[in-house]
Amino acid sequence: MFITLEGGEGSGKSTVAQELADRLEKQGLIVMLTEEPTGTPLGKHIWRYLQDPSSPALSPLAELLLFEAARAQHVEKVIRPALAIGSIVICDRFADSSVAYQGHGRGLSEELVERLNAVATGGLRPDLTLLLDIPVETGLERARRVHAGKGGVGKSEDAIGEESIEFHLRVHGGFAEIGRAELARVNVIDASRPLEAVVEDAWGRVQNALAAAGRL
Repeated sequence: MFITLEGGEGSGKSTVAQELADRLEKQGLIVMLTEEPTGTPLGKHIWRYLQDPSSPALSPLAELLLFEAARAQHVEKVIRPALAIGSIVICDRFADSSVAYQGHGRGLSEELVERLNAVATGGLRPDLTLLLDIPVETGLERARRVHAGKGGVGKSEDAIGEESIEFHLRVHGGFAEIGRAELARVNVIDASRPLEAVVEDAWGRVQNALAAAGRL
């Protein structure tokens, strides 16, 4: 089973993903926890480039192509091999993020993003997506607090995290549209609640999906 977590800045995806992986492992299941774009050495290299203040500004299309290159490598070298041996793969961000960020956020054609997603993934789609929904201002403030707590080191200071509020509102709208369009796959979770409540909600959705698939 392939499970992805999506959402804007500060929605708590990484924390929830780790909690879900820990609980599944306690059930005796084989779990692969990974993330985009840093799930492979190539992805880490691309992410460092995007975070480097000295890197020249990219066009929206160039940015998308870098993320798709990282995704293609990730799917081929990490995700598909794990699924092939029966692992439950939990991925922090996947193709929906490109639709929301580079499509809605950057203004690229959604058709183009979807087409490149299909090429990069080889048609692989999640069985279940947990969309952690949080108001933009709340999420950005959370991300800033996390960044400050790490002594200024953290994901919130990447080029995308430092975009304008208008950009993040467009991204939020993009995720909302995905949630409305794909009700069978995408489970929207209110991530503005305390973390414990969000984790329990997410865990319930995962248990239901696994039970339906005969994995629990």
